[in-house]
Amino acid sequence: MSPFPRQDYRALTRYHFDRTPVALDLSDNTNQWGAHPAALEVLRTAGDDALARYPDLYADELRAAVSRRLGVPEACVTTGCGSDDVLDSAYRSAAGAADFVAVATPTFSMALPLARMNGMEARATPWRAALDDPTRLLAGGPALVYVCRPNNPTGEVADTAWVEALLDAAGDDGPLVLLDEAYVDFGGDTFAGRATAHPRLVVSRTMSKAFGLAGLRVGYAVAHPDTTLEVEKSRGPYKVARLAARAAAAALDDQAGWVTRTVEACVVNRSRVEGALAQRGLDLVPSRANFVLFRAPGGEAIADARALRARGVAVRPFPGDMPDGSDALRVTVAPWPLMERFLEALDAHLASPGVTG
Repeated sequence: MSPFPRQDYRALTRYHFDRTPVALDLSDNTNQWGAHPAALEVLRTAGDDALARYPDLYADELRAAVSRRLGVPEACVTTGCGSDDVLDSAYRSAAGAADFVAVATPTFSMALPLARMNGMEARATPWRAALDDPTRLLAGGPALVYVCRPNNPTGEVADTAWVEALLDAAGDDGPLVLLDEAYVDFGGDTFAGRATAHPRLVVSRTMSKAFGLAGLRVGYAVAHPDTTLEVEKSRGPYKVARLAARAAAAALDDQAGWVTRTVEACVVNRSRVEGALAQRGLDLVPSRANFVLFRAPGGEAIADARALRARGVAVRPFPGDMPDGSDALRVTVAPWPLMERFLEALDAHLASPGVTG
């Protein structure tokens, strides 16, 4: 009789980090300016059909909105229940039990577990080593290569030449290259247009960050039509709720320019908070996303995060994830009054006994 759960599955744990309610939560990289107004209007005016009937099989209205925004054919777009659902489907379409997935780490916390969930092996290449030479991600012949760009939690962007070198080395019949562009609205060029013609490139995006729709769980990806079809076969039907798809489509059209203004405000405040952290003597990684990773002031990320939480501000701890291997904290960028509250809590922590700054 086969064991339950299967042997390679037993080491997995449920996704978890401290989400106890706190006065100011800057831990999850969601949009601190709120939700897109056009999406809110769709939710306010929804009729019975939005809830009583099944959604489109493959979210055609949403696919059309992505097509318009990115200037790509609808046949090149697939969607899912959050971008991690799209990633999950891409993993399954590319790899099986005898294959492995190559991941540049530190990165999005689900990149490695998704491989194990789907019965694959995951092999991590240090982020810095991968930036020096992208072909290191191809060592041993992976079935899929995952790269987050801009990278979470570091906020860095592998440059265009780096991605092109990776794609050239992988070739048209090599591993599937999965570029996660969850944060690309905040900095960096997109490869979505390039993906439509490349048989081994998938570019994933999310509505959870710049568009402020994390609670609706909507993601999408762009790829060559043949690749899109294979990912959609893994995805299955009815994955995006009708109301979520309508709201996301309205947000993508962004007729009043809300996303542009919000992103611009975020980028300005990102620079301001980077300057404030530097003034406090805290090393940081220059960011192109809507967050900043900086050295844990007390040297121990979990303890530092708990101390800030006790002062009413939640940030995310990342043990060992600074470029020099030291512990780090990640703070989401928000409207400046909220960043001032974060800095006040940080200053109080820095003044505590044993915290050197």
